[in-house]
Amino acid sequence: MTAQTSEAIASSRPSVRRRGAIALIRAGVGEIVGRRRLTRYLVGAELKRTHADTAFGQIWWILDPILQMTVYFILFAVFLKTGVPDFPLFLFVAILPWKWFSATFSEATLSVTGRQSLIRQVQFPKIVLPTSAVIAGTISFGFGLIALGFVYLFYLDRLSLWVLCLPLIAAVQLVFTLAMGILFSALNAFFRDIQNVMSHALRLWFYLSGALVPLSAIAVSHPPLYAVLSLNPFAVLINAYRAVTYYETAPNWLGLGLVLLFSFGLLAAAVYVFKRAEPAFARIL
Repeated sequence: MTAQTSEAIASSRPSVRRRGAIALIRAGVGEIVGRRRLTRYLVGAELKRTHADTAFGQIWWILDPILQMTVYFILFAVFLKTGVPDFPLFLFVAILPWKWFSATFSEATLSVTGRQSLIRQVQFPKIVLPTSAVIAGTISFGFGLIALGFVYLFYLDRLSLWVLCLPLIAAVQLVFTLAMGILFSALNAFFRDIQNVMSHALRLWFYLSGALVPLSAIAVSHPPLYAVLSLNPFAVLINAYRAVTYYETAPNWLGLGLVLLFSFGLLAAAVYVFKRAEPAFARIL
């Protein structure tokens, strides 16, 4: 362990003992907000680790979503004839935020089990591990926005001032991703089957979020199914991204507000679960 790591971790308080739910949540939030020095170090380490063995590094956040868009475009527009106008842009504004969520959520879920030696050797607030993974993924997402600008060059007629709302939608997604990452990083420490089924579950979630075809296409033919799928938080987020980047209109503010409220509630529950589970990490890992 490097001296910089030891110094950063030494500034952290020991994990709190079991307390009431409100006290645990307050302690967890305090550790997320107050351990900025340790979090910054872990974010830097995470960014270096995730791209250490690649030649292009962060440029893959530009290339990868474009390559995914190309594959889906060939499949759905060329072979299946979807008929959606400006289909590449329609796809891309769903693929990019989904890549941010899926990659960040996966890294956050594995953040505790992947730091076994550190957890066993040093006393520090473990909640900074999934938090730093989410922040690192968010920084990488910023590089993906360069790819969005490149795609927009071919569809400048769809560019409007509503695109300035992108940071607001991204902020809602950030809270949701942080909540999911903290919750599942704790659960994965006890139930390793989670990491085995995660990729399959994420793939299904992607399809059920209306990323490839608009959910409104099934509203007439299958109203009950549409009502169920509309409850999917990520379907709301994708529709919001498409509203401001593709349809040139305002997002569904009510839907975004409900997702934000749900995300804050989920975040509180996730912090509580994490803090309850934290004392057992060094023993079970």
